[in-house]
Amino acid sequence: MTKIRTRIAPSPTGDPHVGTAYIALFNRAFAKSQGGEFILRIEDTDQVRSTPESEAAILNSLNWLGLSWDEGPDCGGPHGPYRQSDRKAIYQDHAQTLLDEGHAFHCFCTAERLDEMRKQQQETGQSGYDGHCLALSADEVKSRLDAGDASVVRMKVPETGHCEVADLLRDPIEIEWSQIDMQVLLKSDGMPTYHLACVVDDHLMEISHVLRGEEWISSTPKQILLYQYFGWEPPVFCHLPLLRNADKSKLSKRKNPTSIDYYHSLGILPEALINFLGMMGWTMPNGEEKFTLDDMIANFDVKRISLGGPVFDPEKLDWLNGRYLREDLTPEQLLQRLLDWKFNADYVSRFMPLVQQRIERLSDVAPLAQFFFQGMPTLTPASFESVKLDEDTLKKTLQLILWKLEAERHWGKDNIMADVKAVADHLELKMRDVMAPLFIAITGSAASVSVLDAMNILGPDMTRGRLRHAIEILGGLGKKKLKSLEKELAAIG
Repeated sequence: MTKIRTRIAPSPTGDPHVGTAYIALFNRAFAKSQGGEFILRIEDTDQVRSTPESEAAILNSLNWLGLSWDEGPDCGGPHGPYRQSDRKAIYQDHAQTLLDEGHAFHCFCTAERLDEMRKQQQETGQSGYDGHCLALSADEVKSRLDAGDASVVRMKVPETGHCEVADLLRDPIEIEWSQIDMQVLLKSDGMPTYHLACVVDDHLMEISHVLRGEEWISSTPKQILLYQYFGWEPPVFCHLPLLRNADKSKLSKRKNPTSIDYYHSLGILPEALINFLGMMGWTMPNGEEKFTLDDMIANFDVKRISLGGPVFDPEKLDWLNGRYLREDLTPEQLLQRLLDWKFNADYVSRFMPLVQQRIERLSDVAPLAQFFFQGMPTLTPASFESVKLDEDTLKKTLQLILWKLEAERHWGKDNIMADVKAVADHLELKMRDVMAPLFIAITGSAASVSVLDAMNILGPDMTRGRLRHAIEILGGLGKKKLKSLEKELAAIG
């Protein structure tokens, strides 16, 4: 019998996402319930956006949740390297095999030609690569390569017929080959795209089952075709339902905090978050809502996964977390959790110099430092009455700052200041008029310690969460205004 091996393959291009933890949980639960192995692989082929800091944050967050792995970039294993940037030569060899066997071709189309092609396709309702370089002769290809012309490697796709995608949770899905693009497999810099790297790695790492989000269903034919071209047996696919917001839209940081670090900063216990994610589309046989990771593994049956879009409900998470705090911890254990969370010298020492400048008695420390331990400050529209901006400008200002900070890859006081100033300059506002609502949104008060220092200490997830909260309290901007404001965002330096 084939040994069950599953994997999680996050891209280190941002904050560790709860969706990553959700997929990792189901992969680990399935593998361990079958006596199998769970692998972690880092998909860092996007060399522009991938960062070591993001990779470290992902590994730390998954470890905090207890989602340990049997093989990975930190612990090694017999199928390494486990970081795709270290496997470049492997992908190039496999791309060459596809070229040699006539399953792929060199494409020399420039970015300008592809942009023009897409413009024309928009008018005709078509999409996908038009096959411009498909008919180049071997001599032409060699001549251009010898001349140093930049090229990518694309896969060939059947012109007729369909691909049947088998799935553990669904009836077979038929997708016409005419809907599948001639995917780029190897970029001009020699790095693979997701589809080639994913297929090669899953095969060489002996992955037996691929459990991933249902957004990958439409591109699965590309991967099945690659398995056929290589003469390999594909893994068993299982596409999990996506996490949803309350309005059934895909979970995104525009509507809900999505970073694992945010929920850690909020004071959510790792066992409660794991339990909550386990409830997303899956139930224990006895219907019990509170269960451990070991309970889930012992009772896991993939057939119990529901395809209805699971709603990520923060209120339900709070309720579940409260049960763990009250039912599972002794007072001594609760104290230790608090010390491990934020009631420790490392964290307190970061903001104590700010507080020290504003106190006359030791009893002044608590009210000044309170917001560093809060989730969301207690705000109402009246909290912003002292702000000199009109309501519409106030909401626009906070929204643009939020979006700028969502795109900030290097969190620090100077970069935060630059983002805030860029918004102020764009809206032609004085910095003090922009800083006033920022103070209130972040600290809950019009007067407090340095708000920029506070934002740096609170970190990106809690800062953005509080800005999002303030905008919601003020009533938001509405879809039309948001769409219009997004165009302004591109013009901000």
